[in-house]
Amino acid sequence: MTNLKTKTSWNLVNSYAELPEFFYSKINLSKVSSPELVVLNNNLAEYLGLDIGELKSKEGVSYLSGNSLPKGSIPIALAYAGHQFGYFTMLGDGRAILLGEQVTPKGNYDIQLKGSGRTPYSRGGDGRAALSPMLREYIVSEAMHNLNIPTSRSLAVVTSGEPVIREKLLKGAVLTRVASSHIRVGTFEYAANFGTQENVRQLADYTIDRHFRDLAREDSPYLSFLKEVVKRQASLIAKWQLIGFIHGVMNTDNMAISGETIDYGPCAFMDAYNPDTVYSSIDTYGRYAYKNQPQIAVWNLFRFAETLLPLIHENSDKAIKLAQDSVIEFNNLYHKNWISGMRSKLGIFNEEENDESLIELLLNIMLKNNEDYTNTFIKLTFGETLTNETKEFKEWHKKWKARLQRQTQTKEESFELMKNSNPAVIPRNHRVEEALSAADEKGDYSVMDNLIGVLSKPFAHTADQKEYAKLPPPSFCNYKTFCGT
Repeated sequence: MTNLKTKTSWNLVNSYAELPEFFYSKINLSKVSSPELVVLNNNLAEYLGLDIGELKSKEGVSYLSGNSLPKGSIPIALAYAGHQFGYFTMLGDGRAILLGEQVTPKGNYDIQLKGSGRTPYSRGGDGRAALSPMLREYIVSEAMHNLNIPTSRSLAVVTSGEPVIREKLLKGAVLTRVASSHIRVGTFEYAANFGTQENVRQLADYTIDRHFRDLAREDSPYLSFLKEVVKRQASLIAKWQLIGFIHGVMNTDNMAISGETIDYGPCAFMDAYNPDTVYSSIDTYGRYAYKNQPQIAVWNLFRFAETLLPLIHENSDKAIKLAQDSVIEFNNLYHKNWISGMRSKLGIFNEEENDESLIELLLNIMLKNNEDYTNTFIKLTFGETLTNETKEFKEWHKKWKARLQRQTQTKEESFELMKNSNPAVIPRNHRVEEALSAADEKGDYSVMDNLIGVLSKPFAHTADQKEYAKLPPPSFCNYKTFCGT
């Protein structure tokens, strides 16, 4: 007898809407003319307990486009502020609405429509989104999920049937984004700067209850809250660095308190290793370059800590000291995560004092010889020849092999560790652009489907992944990404 999966559907609650309206605005839907479902994440839909058939139906597409509401939804746009490239400003969901939180056995998940129309926070914008940036977020967020990096995810992309005007007319689209929550460092900055201490407390209590429930029993729950956020960010940013991911716009409003990667605007993955790599067209001075991401995270966390000071301790000097000590701990936590990950990428199980110098030497060789970041580790994993095997590299290689021999694990065990730590494929920038171009200009989603299929199991190291591991053509040497806002 065939086992049929039980079909379930929308099971929304609206806990954020139970906070004071200071934190959000209730929204009237802005309908689009002719919505069409172009991408649906079946695996995520099943995980959320949603009926795939219903989502594909006319009624389901109406929900995913913002033309109507699923049962239980109270649509709101979230208020927040943030430091953008170091400068503080009022922000908020200018083109997104939160439908509610889908209740699942594994927790509650925000369901947000991005590109759904104007809100009170649109700041003169049209509240809409273009197709290509929404597809980029879909591709990259799903790739990050499969690379085991905490991230928001994408459920669907619906074209609106209406153009959006940027530098030129573009196809409009709505992305359905799924996240543990959309609470940001900027949300706390908004509460601290435009609200009262009680508003900050309300937000902190809500966030603790939603993400860090065990901390409520601590003697100093708000200090413990800060420490836990620091811990999660240290782990997250280390994972970014280990995979060569460059977020591109690490403003405080783009740092999620949950510890998930969020807001995939001008993001990209590094090809040739260079710590100075910047892809974002708006990051003129390299504030958010690859090498700067850990310290920008610290800067953002200090802004978060400042909002919590009155809750951490009644004595301001004591509160500042406790907060500073907590945020500075990021550096130690990040370093432990990063070097542990690097050891795994090199097949090293145990710890030795000179491991970091071995790692740094390899990175310097990669930089000097313009070696691809991802493929260098793949070649080391499978014993393949690098593009430029200089005398310096050969000497390093001997040191590395000697290092592996000074551990009790076998060659086979090191090989397995490296296979599971070094992805065969990442969303190569030229491959992403190829997929976006085919979908946007020709209506051909097969290129994107194939790319997503290859990226779904990045550690499989299958033959069909080799084509997607190839380096970009020379025309991509000065590749730039754009926010799509």
